[in-house]
Amino acid sequence: MIKKVIKKGSWNDKFPKEADLAYWLTKSPRERIETVEILRRQYYGGTARLQRIVKVVQRTQR
Repeated sequence: MIKKVIKKGSWNDKFPKEADLAYWLTKSPRERIETVEILRRQYYGGTARLQRIVKVVQRTQR
């Protein structure tokens, strides 16, 4: 018979921020940016980024 085991704990106990920081500091800036781009594409989809468009409109005097 297999027993079900559930362990409770904090996310920070398993994955401390210091270990995260140490890992990312071993990566080059290019690798970090590429990873952020991969995460952005996963979140927003593979579409191109939105372009900023500005249009100046002259209002008439009241």
